[in-house]
Amino acid sequence: MSHSAYGRMWAEAQGALENMLQEELPAVPPRPRKDRLMVFQSLATSYVKYLQILRGLEAVYDQMVHPQKRLVVRQILDGVTGRLLELKNEMVELEFSEFHYYDDVLQDLKLTPGDLEVPIPRYFVSEKLRVLREREKLLAQILSRGEHIEPELNIPMRTMSLEEAVRLVQVCERARQGRLRAGFMKEIRREEERERLGRNRTASTLDQNVAATRIQKMWLGYSARKKIRKERLEEMVFLGMVPPPQQVRQSAAQVQAVQVECTRRLVQEEHEAEFQKALVNIKNSVRSVDGPDMRQTLQEQIRQWFIECRDATGKFPDFPSADEGGSAAIFAQKTPEQVAAELAAREEEREKRMKSKGKKEKKNEKEGKEKKKEKKGKGRGRKSGADPEEEEKGWKMAPSNFLPAMVEGTRTYKEVWWGRDESQNFSQRFDAQLVREEKRAEVEEEVRVQVDELMRQELKNLKIAVDRVKEKKKKKGKKSSKKKKKKGKKSAKKKKRREKDQTADRTIESLYEELVIEGFLIKPMNVKLSEYIGEYSYLGTTLRQAEIEPMPSLSDVRQLIALYGILPLGSQAVHERAPLVKTLLLAGPAGVGKRMLVHALCTETGANLFNLSPANLAGKYPGRSGLQYLLHVVFKVARLLQPSVIWIGDSEKTFYKKVPKTEKEMEPKRLKKDLQKVLKSIKPEDRVLIVGTTRRPFDADLKPFCKVYKKIILIPRPDYATRLTFWTRVLQERCGWLTPELDLSSLAKVTDGYTQGHILKAVQAVLSQRRLDQLARRPLSAQEFIPPLARQDPVYKEEEEAFKAWYSRTPLGKKRARAARAGEEEGESGKGTEKGRKGQKKGREGKGKGKKRK
Repeated sequence: MSHSAYGRMWAEAQGALENMLQEELPAVPPRPRKDRLMVFQSLATSYVKYLQILRGLEAVYDQMVHPQKRLVVRQILDGVTGRLLELKNEMVELEFSEFHYYDDVLQDLKLTPGDLEVPIPRYFVSEKLRVLREREKLLAQILSRGEHIEPELNIPMRTMSLEEAVRLVQVCERARQGRLRAGFMKEIRREEERERLGRNRTASTLDQNVAATRIQKMWLGYSARKKIRKERLEEMVFLGMVPPPQQVRQSAAQVQAVQVECTRRLVQEEHEAEFQKALVNIKNSVRSVDGPDMRQTLQEQIRQWFIECRDATGKFPDFPSADEGGSAAIFAQKTPEQVAAELAAREEEREKRMKSKGKKEKKNEKEGKEKKKEKKGKGRGRKSGADPEEEEKGWKMAPSNFLPAMVEGTRTYKEVWWGRDESQNFSQRFDAQLVREEKRAEVEEEVRVQVDELMRQELKNLKIAVDRVKEKKKKKGKKSSKKKKKKGKKSAKKKKRREKDQTADRTIESLYEELVIEGFLIKPMNVKLSEYIGEYSYLGTTLRQAEIEPMPSLSDVRQLIALYGILPLGSQAVHERAPLVKTLLLAGPAGVGKRMLVHALCTETGANLFNLSPANLAGKYPGRSGLQYLLHVVFKVARLLQPSVIWIGDSEKTFYKKVPKTEKEMEPKRLKKDLQKVLKSIKPEDRVLIVGTTRRPFDADLKPFCKVYKKIILIPRPDYATRLTFWTRVLQERCGWLTPELDLSSLAKVTDGYTQGHILKAVQAVLSQRRLDQLARRPLSAQEFIPPLARQDPVYKEEEEAFKAWYSRTPLGKKRARAARAGEEEGESGKGTEKGRKGQKKGREGKGKGKKRK
């Protein structure tokens, strides 16, 4: 795509964003809304629209070459990302559920389920690619030394004499020769059998015309069957009943598009380097050329202001302090007369305040008594009739931290870039005039600060020389200030003692190396979030309308990982202002991909991965002091080399109700007390996320478990659509094109209850190298995968119900259950009142009829 194409994409995204900002920031503040369904519908619509804007802006930022435009796009992109997270948080608090379904919104906006995928900005990794490569080199160097490898266990081995060893080798060699001789004899027997059958055959007496006719029949039948089979296969592929043949090679257009994207990124780097150099050079030139003139002009203006104020008031004015803005406050479009009037008004107000203090104290006593009486009266009045303002209760949108950034970015786009003629800037390099204007403002501010210091001193000298004003020395004030300083120093010392750095004398490289050697800092697998296969749930809205809570789909899980993990960790600006997520728990049966999601989280954000699982902690850094030292080192390295992910596998063991006897030596509950303390030290500016994975959450004590892990994502076993997609993808990657003889639909149906891990094990067991070599002669069939699947235990319904029951006892599950009960009670009360009204009407009608009859 060209520069103009990405310019149009930016303009479209900005147009959609302006429409959203008009809805979010109306002229008249909206009233609180009580209808929860309408509120959720509006939130879901805004969420989906912002998602489409984010997708467009991410593509523009990734491929746009102009460095100054990219700064504006980045500001808006971070704002839209943060707003998306805020809307998600609002929907969770409204519906008391982490999973939401947008079927109605997709139909209204004419979108597909694929449009709900959260786009992951590519700049998360691309902008720190050099740092990540250096870190990988350091990690590879440490691992290559072999210091991290645990010593092998001393397994007792039986010694063997020389005679026994020779005898064993002889037996094996004779067996090998016997197998080879048996194979040769088998081939010889086959050759003899073929010769015997050839001798016994009689000579053919068939006529040549008859033989030719038979050959023609066979050939015509074979060619017709082949043609029909091909047409039938094409029709089945078109209908989606059979997977299409996998394209091994990309088309020329695809290859060219990838090459263009790579070249645009290289041009981006070149233009960015030029832009950064220009910022320094242009600022230096402005400071050297225009700086002296700015300084002289500013001094003359301030001196003129001194003279005008003295002529108007009879004395020199006070120079504004640095907090008040310095000389910038002087030239805020005010004349000396206005400044003098303001100063006089301030003095009068001070005098009035001093006089009216005594009167106000007396009035306050009387007013306090009257207010108490009014409050008592209001309390009684509320029982009978409430105020109209208090009656307006309902849902209100919480204030946003990202709307100002989006408004500012949109304003910059309109003022600077919208409709700008760039026909001469074909290569899309930086605009020097804009840079000069920005740097001129910066130089003016620097010069103004310097001039303010000089003019303050000059004003003091003028006051002493002309007005003969002497400075008053305040001894008491100085003593008090000294005392305050001393107190401040003491408090600072106390804080330093509390926050003592145990590794102040060590470098970050040595701490990094120690964690790698001990096995706490591990290399994440190169897995992307898109590789976690999961299909959209098409029955979610229908089931919720029928008051049945559906199990989430793996597509929903993938979206939550992107929203709660990847987007905040990838951007510092988003993480500081978005709803803070410190911990994340992935709960689900074995084999659903919890560990893969942790590694994908690190791959997409370029984060370090720390392993603090109970199994990894066993026997390392013993004692209370050892554990505190380890946590200090881990979190120090995690903060300094952020973003970082701290993974705690089998996290239920840290909060065991009762530790099993077999695991008492491991001390799985070592982290229980210190983990809650460490969580308090994580601040919004620290891009550190603690991720726990568990396959048996019901073994843990629920209260402390949910205090640590406040965001819980329940991962179910895959549904039919996900299993079908998973079978297709895995088999295509392993063996290429799939033949119609392989019934994938039946395989997906049969594997109900099996997880992705079970399916992968079955595929690995069947598709050995020998079986792959035989694919051309013997195509795959569904029956081959049944035996390895039968040897594994699936996820039974009882286990799935146990996960559901456990999740319903979590804080969010309890809130949702209460909301559902409240809704049912409201519905029943509404029906009851309607029945009562109907009965009253019938009773009145009956009385009326009875009177008429009388």
